[in-house]
Amino acid sequence: MNELNQWLFSQPLYWIMIVISLIIIITYYLYGARIIGWFGELWTKQALNKLPKDKYIIINDLLIKTQDQTHQIDHVVVSIYGIFSIETKQYNGFITGSKYDKNWIRHLGKKKLYYTNPIRQNYGHVKALAELLRIDESCIFNIVCISSNAKLKIKHDGELVTNITIADKIKSYQDILIHNPEEIVDILSQYNITDKNTKKEHIKNIKDNIIDKDSNKCPKCGGQLIHRNGKYGIFIGCSNYPKCKYIRK
Repeated sequence: MNELNQWLFSQPLYWIMIVISLIIIITYYLYGARIIGWFGELWTKQALNKLPKDKYIIINDLLIKTQDQTHQIDHVVVSIYGIFSIETKQYNGFITGSKYDKNWIRHLGKKKLYYTNPIRQNYGHVKALAELLRIDESCIFNIVCISSNAKLKIKHDGELVTNITIADKIKSYQDILIHNPEEIVDILSQYNITDKNTKKEHIKNIKDNIIDKDSNKCPKCGGQLIHRNGKYGIFIGCSNYPKCKYIRK
């Protein structure tokens, strides 16, 4: 056994494989979520490419600004049948919630993880598009594409689709709502922010916002953490007390 180990350690290929493995592990640790998200958007993009090119115009990774806020939209599809604002999510596991909840819950045994409700998130994008284009919100459709095999128990009104169903979902809209799709595409292209620094600032603002919200969120039930008066003075506890008795130590 010692001779085998000595022989392995003396082989250049052995050390190359060790280095490659370490690089893969470190890369996934640092950028795993970004890589998974990138693949999710890629799969959705491939599904959208199945739409007839003569009827639907696809814009990927649109960043627009309304008033003092930026909005990054994964995909926008423009057609005479309406404008489709598409948010892509790569989820895993068993997830519950509804279109009206602030957060969706991922269940890991007794542990729960809370995700921002993407239907509500994408509704903000719908409003931003309506404001920028100066058209009625009824002409813009909110679609969230889950590009994974997550088990979802979500109450919604048709906003939630998968890569397999998204093209058929979009083609199911047949009422003519938009009479100038090319002009709308020109406007979106004109206002699309491509500056890398602005995009980095947008991502940073999102992360800071998530951290601020998470710091005041109960890890047990998702409620807000507030200052409460107790027998031994002021402490931080859950706003859903007595249903939830979490206390931050």
